[in-house]
Amino acid sequence: MQTPEIVWRAIAPVLALTAGGVVTLMLAAANRRMHRGVLAGFSLASLAAAAWFTVDLRNRPTVGMQGTLAADGVSIFGSMIVIGAAALAILLAYEYLSARKIHRPEFYPLLLFATAGMVLLTAANDLLMVFLAIEILSLALYVLTALARRDGRSQEAALKYFLLGAFASAILLYGIALAYGATATTNIARISDVIGTSPSRLSFLAFALIVAGLGFKIAAAPFHMWTPDVYQGAPTPVTAFMAAGTKTAAFVALLRVCLVAFGPLTWDWQPMLWILAVASMVLGSVVAIVQSDVKRMLAYSSIAHAGTLLIGVIAAGRDGTSSMLFMMTVYSIATMGAFGLVIATAIRGKERVELSSWQGIGRRSPMVAGAMTLFLLSLAGLPPTAGFMGKFFIFRAAVESGETGLVVAGAITSVVAAFFYLRLIVVMWMQEPLPGDEGIRPSRALTAGLSVAAAATIALGVWPQGLLDLAHGASVFLG
Repeated sequence: MQTPEIVWRAIAPVLALTAGGVVTLMLAAANRRMHRGVLAGFSLASLAAAAWFTVDLRNRPTVGMQGTLAADGVSIFGSMIVIGAAALAILLAYEYLSARKIHRPEFYPLLLFATAGMVLLTAANDLLMVFLAIEILSLALYVLTALARRDGRSQEAALKYFLLGAFASAILLYGIALAYGATATTNIARISDVIGTSPSRLSFLAFALIVAGLGFKIAAAPFHMWTPDVYQGAPTPVTAFMAAGTKTAAFVALLRVCLVAFGPLTWDWQPMLWILAVASMVLGSVVAIVQSDVKRMLAYSSIAHAGTLLIGVIAAGRDGTSSMLFMMTVYSIATMGAFGLVIATAIRGKERVELSSWQGIGRRSPMVAGAMTLFLLSLAGLPPTAGFMGKFFIFRAAVESGETGLVVAGAITSVVAAFFYLRLIVVMWMQEPLPGDEGIRPSRALTAGLSVAAAATIALGVWPQGLLDLAHGASVFLG
C-alpha cells in the first residue's frame, strides 16, 4: 500500500485558521470572563499567519492532498480576499457586539472556522472537497447569524438560512453524484479529461445541479430568496462578512467548476449562466429600488453584483477570470465599507436601517456621510471609484469574447441600480437632519477599518493597473 503524500504547505493556511479557532475556543471555554480584546487580537494574529502562509504559496503553487486541493493563483488570490474580509469583520464587530450586548466569545472561533471553510473552498480541486468546504463554512455562519439570541429577526434569519442551505447542499450533492456517475471520478481535472473525450447528457445535468448549489452561495437569481431576510436579520458584521467572503469563495469554486471541470462543455453551459446573469442583474437592480431598509437594499445590490460577476465567468478566458478577481476585490471592499457605516451610525447599538433615519447625516457628520457616498458610488460603478474600473474590465472582457448583448444588459441595469444608491446619497446630503440627531463618532477600530476600505476604493479607482496585473498573473488553474 502506498502512503498518501500530504503537501503540508498547500493546507498551511487552513491549518493556521483551524488551529487559531480551536485555541480561541479553548481560551473562551476556560475563562468566560476573558477580555474580548485578547480573543480579537489572537484571531487577528491567526488571520495574519494564514495570510503569510498564503502569500508564501504564491511562488510555489502546488497540488496536494492526493489532488483534492490546488494551491494555484486563483485560490491564493481568493484566499487573500477572504482573509482580508475576516480581519475587517473583526474590526467592524468589536464595539458593535458590545453595544448590542451580544459580544460573546464564541464569535471569534466561529469566524475563524468559517474563514477556514472559505479558504478551503477556494482551493478545492475535488467536488467532494467543494461540498465539505461549503458545509464547514455554512455551519459556522448559521450560528453566527443567530448570534443575537433575543432578536427574533436574527433567529428567523438563521432558521431560513439553515433550511434553504440544507436544500442547496442536497442539490449540490446530487449533482456531484451524477458527475461521478457520468465520469467515474469527482476530481475536477479528471472530470474535464473524461468529458473532453466522451461528453454525455448526464454530465450537463450534473453541471446544472452543481451550479444550482453554488448559485445559493453566490446569491444569484433564482437562488437568492434567502439573501434579503438573512442580510437584514443577521448582526451587521456577520452580514458584511457573508457578503464579501462567502461570495468570493463560492465564485472561485464556480470558476474552477466551469472553466476546468466542465470546460469542454463551455458552449453548452454559457447560455445557462447567461440567463442567471441577466436575471440576477435585473431582479437585484429593480427590486432594490422599492426597499426602504438599507440592509435589504444592500442585499439586492449583492444579487445584482452576482450577475455582474457571472459575466466574468461567461467570458471564459484569462481576461475574464482576471477581471472577475479584480471585481470581487473592489466589491468586497465597498460592500464591507457600506455595512461598516451602517454600524458606525448606530446609536447605542440601534442601527439606522430605515432610509429616513439617514436624513441630514452629511450636515452633522460629513466625514461619515462622505465615506458612505464613496462606497455607494463604487457599488454603483461610477468614476473615479474602484467599482467603475471593476465593471469596465468585466465588460471589456465580455465584449472581447463576443458577449456584447450581455454587456448591454449589464450597462442598462447599472444605470437602474444607480438610482437607489443616489437616493440614499440625496437623503444624507440634501435633507434636514432629524430633530435631536447628534454627530456620529465611530470607535477607533471601526475608524481604522473604514479608513483602509475608503483608501483602497480611491486608490484602485485611480490606479487599478497594479491589482489588475496581480489578478492577471493569478488567473492560472492547476489540475
